[in-house]
Formats: sequence, C-alpha cells, structure tokens
Amino acid sequence: MHSQSPGAPTGRRGFFKQSLALLCGALAILTPPLAALVVLTDPLRRKTSAADFIRVTTLDALPADSVPRKFPVFTSKTDAWDKFSNVAVGAVYLRRTDGNKVEALNVVCPHAGCFVDYSGEKGKFLCPCHSSSFKVDGAIDDARSPSPRGLDSLAVEVRDDGSVWVKFQNFEAGKADKVPVA
Repeated sequence: MHSQSPGAPTGRRGFFKQSLALLCGALAILTPPLAALVVLTDPLRRKTSAADFIRVTTLDALPADSVPRKFPVFTSKTDAWDKFSNVAVGAVYLRRTDGNKVEALNVVCPHAGCFVDYSGEKGKFLCPCHSSSFKVDGAIDDARSPSPRGLDSLAVEVRDDGSVWVKFQNFEAGKADKVPVA
C-alpha cells in the first residue's frame, strides 16, 4: 500500500486548495489598505462645482425700472471631506433690462477689490476705496478712474419657474483682463 504523510498535498486537488487559500489570504490582507487608499484619495477625485450656476433670487424680487439691487450669493462648498451649506461666497448686483432679461455684475471693484455701492441719486456705482465710478451697466464712468476695467459681468439664467441663477465667480483685481480667481 501506498502511504502518504498527513501534511503532504495530494496532487491536483491539494494544489487548488493551497492556491485558493493563498488567494483568500491575499484578498483579506489587501482589502483594508485598498479601502483606505480609496478614502484618502476621494477629495482628489471629486469634481469642483465652482463653475456652476447658483440660485440667487426670483424675478419678482427685481424692480422693473432697471435699478440694480444687491443680493448675497450663498452656495454649498466641499472642503476635503466636509460639506458646508449656505456659505456666503460674495454678492452681485442684479437688474432687469428688457422685461424678463437680467444682467448681473459682481460687487467687487476691479481696482483693489473693495465692494462698490450703488447710488440711486447719482445713478451709478461708486467705490468707497479709491473713487472709481461705474455706469449702471458696469462700464467705467470717469476716464480718470483708477480701475483698470469695468465691473465684472456674470452669466445669468432666468429659469421657467422665475428663479434667477448666476454663474458666480470672482476675478483678479488690478488687471485689465478678467482673470478668474482659482
């Protein structure tokens, strides 16, 4: 009779048993580090929503007489693993132009980054920092203005339900070209 030691593999069947045990062991050992790697790299794989439109107000909230009105801009932000709701990211001036058409201007002065105010009695925007002034459409009002460009216009959508959405972004101050802030 042929006798075999108890620890020796029995041919093909033994090979498959050992291979399966080795594979299961490798999976058990590699699963936690791979899961940790996926979690740690998650913020790097997420797409940012900085270029998305943000709901600001409704069309009913805008006066029909083309007078600009200031609105804060709130959005949700994700910072690594944390998500924050209703974060103030800036403000815009909105005004109706032709019926349901809306124009949006960023409130930041392109000269030094101060917030401009709208003067209803003068009918223009005034910067409190360096006396820049802008027409109601955002163009530079005075040729002696220290601002290198007019107020920054922003894309606007008026949706079917009457909500006003703005593609909000800030731009670098002190430059003649509109360079978006990253």
